[in-house]
Amino acid sequence: MKNVMKGLSLCCGMLCFAGTVLARELDPVVMRINGKDVTRSEFEYNINKNNGEDVVDKKTVDEYVDLFVNYKLKVEAALDAKYDTLTSFKKEFRSYRDQQIRPYFVSPAQEEKELRRYYDDMKKSIGPDGLVRLAHIMLVVEQKATPDVQAKVKARIDSIYAVLQQGADFSTLAKQHSDDKGSAVHGGDLGGWYAKGQTMKEFEEVVFSLNKGELSKVFQTPMGYHIVYMKDRKQLEPYESLKPQLQTFLESRGLKERIASVTIDSLVRNSSGRLQEEDVIARKTKELCDADEELKYLIQEYHDGLLLYEISTREVWEKAARDTAGLEAYFKANKSDYKWDAPRYRGVVYHCKDKDLVKKVRDLLKSKEEDQWIDALRASFNQDSVKQIRVEKNLFKKGDNAFVDHIIFKEKTTPKALESYPYTAVFGKKLSKPKTWTDVRGEVISDYQAACEADFVRKLRETYKVEIYKEVLNTVNKH
Repeated sequence: MKNVMKGLSLCCGMLCFAGTVLARELDPVVMRINGKDVTRSEFEYNINKNNGEDVVDKKTVDEYVDLFVNYKLKVEAALDAKYDTLTSFKKEFRSYRDQQIRPYFVSPAQEEKELRRYYDDMKKSIGPDGLVRLAHIMLVVEQKATPDVQAKVKARIDSIYAVLQQGADFSTLAKQHSDDKGSAVHGGDLGGWYAKGQTMKEFEEVVFSLNKGELSKVFQTPMGYHIVYMKDRKQLEPYESLKPQLQTFLESRGLKERIASVTIDSLVRNSSGRLQEEDVIARKTKELCDADEELKYLIQEYHDGLLLYEISTREVWEKAARDTAGLEAYFKANKSDYKWDAPRYRGVVYHCKDKDLVKKVRDLLKSKEEDQWIDALRASFNQDSVKQIRVEKNLFKKGDNAFVDHIIFKEKTTPKALESYPYTAVFGKKLSKPKTWTDVRGEVISDYQAACEADFVRKLRETYKVEIYKEVLNTVNKH
């Protein structure tokens, strides 16, 4: 017996080994990053999705490898930094994952049951009188109207009714006379189909007594006097013909989400406290991803993409943007790369209430550093409720400011003085090329971030081991 069991155990072990070998043959490892295998199918998913036919700057497989490796290295660094444990990361990832997974908790039978229930409720609500499509002519009578006013309105609608009896066009008369302007422009058509309970009782009593094509007599409701034309009547269509519309409508109202919530809650309750909602969804995710490679890589892509964004923001983009010393040093080292096609004017344009303020402002600006100008001007001239000056500080190019164009760039057109601030002057420097990194802030930050990114990737490649299996790489999209 022991020998039999030993033989069975050996056979099972051989089968497991054979299964693993077969899986590797079907989906071999194309690279190993920080000791983690990347299968050919995962690499193919990424290259085919991000380097497809619609991509302008298409990469070869070899070119894409570098991009993919850098991406994976950043994900590894983010995991080592435990960015995947951040509350913000967990919340955003779970939100995306749930969007993909929760619909799988909805069975076709459950959805069908809800659609049927909604249809049956709607049919019951409509009742045996069915649906009507109407047009009307209405003359409004205020509830507090005098008998004389009511009589005049009644006489008017009686005359309209008499004309209709003689064959006049209902649509034309509705456009000319109806006080319901919303329907009047459509020839009195109230639009859509109505069931009992959607309008006034006095209105419905008359309307639902009419046959298709029939004209009502003049009747009164709390709104005024009406003449109704029954354009059409019908019973609610069969379920199967309405099903697609019901599905669209109820899905827009969160039908699947509600069913999914009920199903998940039921699984949690039936677990006798062993499972929480997150456990149920995580299990479903694993089950689905084990069966659907496309879904697995889609969810992994979002997971890794969030980590990539987190580490890039923290370690490169924000760090570089805040590193003023580094930005200044980078600009000085690469100063010749930054040029303008035309001069700029770095300074202020100031508009004064009184002429003698022009010199006072200039004298104050001369005594202060550039980064102190605005605060100094505000403290000296605009502390009271009455503002003595208006100021614009910028790096101006031609066309940015009419006063700079005229005073500095010698444009002939004289700009119109500001009302209440008729005296205008400028203070600053005309520059033929950038003098500091702030003169080309956007370009320098972008370039410095790119340099920091390259340095970050270099350090990652020094930190983590990368192995590329060329013989497998050569089979990508060719097997």
